[in-house]
Amino acid sequence: MSTLPKTENILLEEDHAWLTIWFNRPDNRNALSKELTTELKAVLNAIRDDRSIRGITLRGKGGVFCAGGDLKGFKNNYQGGSQTVDDIAASSRQGGEMFDLINEMPQFVLILVEGAAMAGGLGMVCCADAVGVTRDAKFAMTETAIGIPPAQIAPFVVQRLGLRTARRLMVTAHRFDGEEAGQLGLADYVVDDAAGLDEIEANMKSQVRRCAPGANAVTKAIVLATRHLDRNGQLDFAAKGFAECMLSDEGREGVASFIEKRKPIWAEK
Repeated sequence: MSTLPKTENILLEEDHAWLTIWFNRPDNRNALSKELTTELKAVLNAIRDDRSIRGITLRGKGGVFCAGGDLKGFKNNYQGGSQTVDDIAASSRQGGEMFDLINEMPQFVLILVEGAAMAGGLGMVCCADAVGVTRDAKFAMTETAIGIPPAQIAPFVVQRLGLRTARRLMVTAHRFDGEEAGQLGLADYVVDDAAGLDEIEANMKSQVRRCAPGANAVTKAIVLATRHLDRNGQLDFAAKGFAECMLSDEGREGVASFIEKRKPIWAEK
């Protein structure tokens, strides 16, 4: 596994090729402060190209996932100083790049929510490959209720929920619980408590470890490329990914293991 950076606002747990990242600022409900997001990006960038890491879980300590943006920081840094529109726009863009990073991680990304996932926290949830929530978890995109748009998370909410539902939730700041999150398609799994979330994580680890890490990375890239490539571009991109995987060590091992009726080497780790 890659050398991980030292962190103060997040906790890192390594378990057999899986990294669980805990947001660890319950004093401010794990808000997306500059310090927390800087550490998160540093960790994700450190492991992005490491295929020994099969999956990533994002969770929150203190019974809360993430309260969204750091509003005190907004007031002090954006509205209380000499920041211009261009300065704030540049900072917002950097925040958007964090959501891109989570969304495009080559590894499987699991997000588990108890307590609140508000505003940017909800946007982060929409970047996951799979989502588990407790029934009493709380969700809302509260930005418009305080006079700002959910700017950088909007594409990811649309990606997860579709335009019709996303725009309704954003322009009403609708609050909903874990049960409704499941009905809307935000959550893949809805459970009673944190123990249920632990069980989801264990099941996801078991499933993902059956899949070749390189093939998973290429598959995610192909799926995400559908957002911006035309059909001819999709055909070429998918064909190249398929060919490279077919001739890779993983591809050769996978085909051989099927013919020889045995598990591939990655499923044994």
